[in-house]
Amino acid sequence: QVQLVESGGGLVQAGGSLRLSCAASGSIVAIRSTGWYRQAPGKQRELVATITYGSTNYGDSVQGRFTIARDISKNTVDLQMNTLKPEDTAVYYCYAAGRYRDYWGQGTQVTVSS
Repeated sequence: QVQLVESGGGLVQAGGSLRLSCAASGSIVAIRSTGWYRQAPGKQRELVATITYGSTNYGDSVQGRFTIARDISKNTVDLQMNTLKPEDTAVYYCYAAGRYRDYWGQGTQVTVSS
């Protein structure tokens, strides 16, 4: 069993930056793909960014603005968000793909004003 805990969410003005962090604990074995998804009210959860063996994948709407980084030794995955837009407002969820199941964090709220 794996537990994922997000931190770093909050309120920021349009054009600003924010850094999210996800810490994993528990039976961290055979986890290959990790990353971030987000969900706004009334919308489906969508891909933000994932990383697998150093290879990254970004959603079209965040390409060039967000950067994902993984520290295997510390069991953390971070998301640096720059040039934030109001449409980035959502609950951001940490994600990890295990050998037999997927894991999700509780989510952290990101709100971009004006």
